[in-house]
Order: sequence, then C-alpha cells, then structure tokens
Amino acid sequence: MRAVDIIIKKRQKMELTGEEIKFFVDGFTHSQIPDYQVSAWAMAVLLNGMSARETTDLTLAMAHSGEILDLSGVVDIAMDKHSSGGVGDKTTLVVLPVVVACGLPVGKMSGRGLGFSGGTLDKMESIPGFRVNLTTEEFKKQLKNDGIVLTGQSFDLAPADGKLYALRDVTGTVQSIPLIASSIMSKKIAAGAQAIVLDVKVGLGAFMETLDEARILASLMTDIGRLAGRKVVTLLSDMNQPLGEAVGNSLEVIEAINTLHGRGPSDFLEHCLHVSAHMLVLGKRAADLESGRRMAEEALASGAAFEKFRVLVRAQGGDVTYVDDPDKFPKAKYIEVVNADRNGFLSRVNARTIGEASVSLGAGRAVKADPVDHAVGFIIHHKVGDHVNEGEPLYTIYANEATRQSAAQDNLRSAYGWSEKPIHPLPLFYN
Repeated sequence: MRAVDIIIKKRQKMELTGEEIKFFVDGFTHSQIPDYQVSAWAMAVLLNGMSARETTDLTLAMAHSGEILDLSGVVDIAMDKHSSGGVGDKTTLVVLPVVVACGLPVGKMSGRGLGFSGGTLDKMESIPGFRVNLTTEEFKKQLKNDGIVLTGQSFDLAPADGKLYALRDVTGTVQSIPLIASSIMSKKIAAGAQAIVLDVKVGLGAFMETLDEARILASLMTDIGRLAGRKVVTLLSDMNQPLGEAVGNSLEVIEAINTLHGRGPSDFLEHCLHVSAHMLVLGKRAADLESGRRMAEEALASGAAFEKFRVLVRAQGGDVTYVDDPDKFPKAKYIEVVNADRNGFLSRVNARTIGEASVSLGAGRAVKADPVDHAVGFIIHHKVGDHVNEGEPLYTIYANEATRQSAAQDNLRSAYGWSEKPIHPLPLFYN
C-alpha cells in the first residue's frame, strides 16, 4: 500500500477503504508519510468530500492514534458536550454544575481561545489557583468522587488530529467539513465519551457562517456517532451576536455565577436550560426534554447547581472566595460606558467584530503564545431587535491600556447596525 495511490484515489473522487485510511493515519502519526503528501490528501478531501463511512473510519483511526480514556469503571455513562465556539459562550460553566446537580456526572475536557472565539480554560483560570492540567488518574478520581471535572486535554489523546490540524491551518483546508467533523469526534471518542451533545454555532461569529453548512456538519457528526456506536444529539444555535452580555474572561465567569444564582441574561439562561435538558435526556436522567428542563430549573432555584460549581472550583485548587464574592475579581483600569448616539432598532450586533475587538484588548490570543488579560472585555447591553434610545448605554468597555480602549471603541461602533423599523429578534436555536 502506498500513500500516493491513496491520494490519487481520493483525487479521482473514489471512496477509500477503512484499511487505506488507517494506513494513511498511522503513517502520518509515526512520521512515515511526509507532510506534503498529507497536505495533498487533505486538499483532495476538501475538494471531493468523504462519505459518512469514510469519515467515521477517519475519526476512529485518529482516535486510536493515541490513548483511549476508559471511563466505564468510573461512571455509568460517560457524557460530554461540545460547542464549536463563539463569542460570549460561557455555557459550560453553567451547564456542567446544573446537570451534575441533577445526578448526571460529567468529566469535560475543554480548550483555550484562539482568534475571536474565547476559551473555557482561559475563563476558569481567571479564578486564582484553578488547575486545568489534571493527570489521567486525577481526572478519574475527581469524576468518581465529585462527579464534575473541567480540565484541559493534557493526555495523549488523538495525536493524529493535532498533527493534521496544524497542517490544515497552513494549507487552506480548515474548511473541509469531513475533516472538521472527524477532528471534533475523534477527540470526544478518545476522551471516553459514550453520549455527546454537540452545540454547533451558526453565524457571523461562528466557524459555520451559514445554516446549510452547519446542518451538513451536524448531520455528519450524528452519522459518525451512530456508526461508531455513540449516542449523539446536535443542536444548531445562533452566533450572529454574542451569547449573553459579557465578553471577556473574568466578566464571563461573573456572568456565569450570576446565572447560577438566577440573575443571568435571559438569552444565556435559556440557552443553558435547553442544552442541560438535552444532556439529561441523553444521559438517562430525564424521560423527556420537558422534565429535563424542570430538573435544570430546580437545580438553579435550589442553589444545588451553584454548590456544584463551588465543588468544581475547590476540587481543582481554585479560590472559592472569588466564587462566593465576585467583587474580588481584579477590575480593569479603564471602565467606559458608551451610549447610543441615535434612536432606533438594532439590526446587527456583529459577534465576530466584538470578538476580534476583545482580542485586541488582550482578552484573547492572536497567536498561541500571547498572554491573556483576564480583566478586560465588554458588556453588551442590547440585542438585535431591541429599541435603543439616544443616550442609553450601548456597551461598556473594560480595558487596562488607554490606546487599546480607544481602538476597541472604534471597532465596536462598526459592529452595530440600525433600523428605523422594528426588527425581529434572532432565534437562539435553529431547527
């Protein structure tokens, strides 16, 4: 078997066998197939696609390129959730403690932010002392004892995916839907997930900008899960505007804490309840979505979900006093409320522009080595469809450098569109 023959076969729009895919992935993982051949193969996949069976074989080959985490002796069902990333998406910080409080243990591996999309680990690290580099044994022990874990992917999970993504990033093949789907699902399978709720973001601030693209990706990941013997539910959620109000690490943690106390923004609360209900049904803790939602609402109202968040923070070395008193989080040096300069209905609150502006403030990374300023970011006071009066607060900037504050204000103004006529609010989820 030769790598060049596999490349030619895919270039000619032919379906690869499972053996050919495994040979190719194993050869790449062990540096027996060079980068230039893998780049050519990835471009052929981008141009000609893959069947669901091919994509599943690719997913499993990448998952088995490293360690497979076995959680069968730790929990009755290994549940996970994945969001394709977005601006203001701090959903994991609320959903995990909610479903755990409802009796569904969850051990989740999350990532850092890169580009305009924020990272869950960066947000949690704004709590002093919080550890995101648990070992395999620490992960399993905490999941068994406390039922809740939120850590980074520090294990040798799907190394082929890491190598392939680095190549896709520099060869113009990131947009390939089969490669996106296999990348996401290989990591979930390697992490031991048996049931997965996938939150696929759609819109200006998402990787999938159109609903058609998002539906194709969601359908393919569902097929992969079925063919790989996993239970998968996919949700399509809007990311044309930020989720919630807070954009920025500690600001988003504070908003998550407020939501656990029942004081969060209505759109963010609704999003969390919807995702939680799906997780509880898939994890066999609720009979249907209606009862799952009721369970989630009760976990918030009783304070049980907030207590599970405290358990998580304490278990991973975080200072719980910050959770109990969010005023302890460091404050940005410059806090500026920017008011609307006109009356009208908001027709656009561009999530990507706002996310990129938060990176320019220091809340995210342009490259992996960039430091993160946990205190900076924005509060976005209004949503698409809202009527705003001149002089009413539009957004608040939290900055630690005056020059960055000024640049952020210019950028944010361009994120807004106005209409004299009423505008329909954006949906939270799509069918």
